[in-house]
Amino acid sequence: MIDLLRIDSLAYGGNGVGRHEGKAVFVPHSAPGDLLRCRVTREKKRYAEAELTELVEPSNQRRQPLCPVFGRCGGCQWQHLPYREQAHWKERIFRDTLVRQCALPAEKILPMAAAPDEWGYRSRVQFKCQQTDNGFVMGFYRRGSHYVIDVEHCPIAAGAINGALARFRAWLPASPCSERIPRVDMAVDDEGRVRVVLHVLDDPADALADYLRPLAAEADYALFLQSGRENTLLHVLGDDDLHIRPLADTELRLAYGPGGFAQVNLEQNRRLVAEVLGAIEGGRPRRILDLCCGMGNFSLPLARIADAVVGVEDHVPSIDKARNNAAANALANVRFHARSAEGAYAALAGSGGFDLVVLDPPRTGAHQVARELAALRPARIIYISCDPPTLARDLVPLLQAGFQVQWSRPVDLFPQTYHTESVTSLVLTP
Repeated sequence: MIDLLRIDSLAYGGNGVGRHEGKAVFVPHSAPGDLLRCRVTREKKRYAEAELTELVEPSNQRRQPLCPVFGRCGGCQWQHLPYREQAHWKERIFRDTLVRQCALPAEKILPMAAAPDEWGYRSRVQFKCQQTDNGFVMGFYRRGSHYVIDVEHCPIAAGAINGALARFRAWLPASPCSERIPRVDMAVDDEGRVRVVLHVLDDPADALADYLRPLAAEADYALFLQSGRENTLLHVLGDDDLHIRPLADTELRLAYGPGGFAQVNLEQNRRLVAEVLGAIEGGRPRRILDLCCGMGNFSLPLARIADAVVGVEDHVPSIDKARNNAAANALANVRFHARSAEGAYAALAGSGGFDLVVLDPPRTGAHQVARELAALRPARIIYISCDPPTLARDLVPLLQAGFQVQWSRPVDLFPQTYHTESVTSLVLTP
């Protein structure tokens, strides 16, 4: 037990940080300025992890969380902080990470692109389900466990998703196999259409589909059942595709299917795309390689201003959607390949090479790809990251090979959490 601890800062991961007897102590759901008592749950040589037991003197940076299950649900970490403080600490943590790990000058880090809406922004949500002795519950896992906390309304979810949540909370307890439903995926697109994928532990039963079909039809939802991998997906009702608009001022419209990926914050995704396009203003790229391209979120906006774009993605259904999206938007100067990003530059460059590489990897980053690009030396790289530590790790071999960071901008796609997206522009120095 630590009798009194003053929280001085926030760390990547969301925890508050104080110092006790020369050791850093990480405390979830604390705020800079808090004076608190805490119980150590894990102790290492240089740091300790603890849980807050008493808030002796609350920080003046605190606010009342909007969600009644905040602190128990594992989804949000920072609802107790005003949004301006969240954005401040995200920018500071992002800057400190790149300055410390990559020796970047602090002025290379541009200000945080804050979200226009801190609530109701999530366009995709996975709800966990559990049949308990007290009835059917639907919500999110408690932090660090597989215990489902019942949630009636999620304040960061889009209004249409909360509407669907209320309906399925009413429908599923009376369904033919409520005890066999572990998860429900819900998504809404830029046109307000809702798609629901219901996961079941056995092959989808006709009885479950028959029960839900008229209910979903009345609510105008697209509905699917899935009993395992994507090849078990069963269409019940409605269109397969949802659509996003990655540019604010054009008619460009991109489809993605069940199991496909689109950013959860559609408005901030447009900001991401705008940052990428803005990075190449003043010089029309000849050939662009878009690695981890998904269904064309960056490839197709880039194809409108480039001579040619080559997209690479190892998820075959996403590549199929990317090809369909190119055709639907009459973009004939883009080609897509279903393959790993590793080795793609060397395999696809041909005699002309690429003068720009766009890289948008998953949270684990793309260290091997970064090492390949360091050796192959394209003129420019734009790296879109959703994890500052792996971004910093991947930048190191590029900087060592002669690339220079022009700028890096954090973009907040995930208010109420510690997560930070970013766009980093690199050029090869002579």
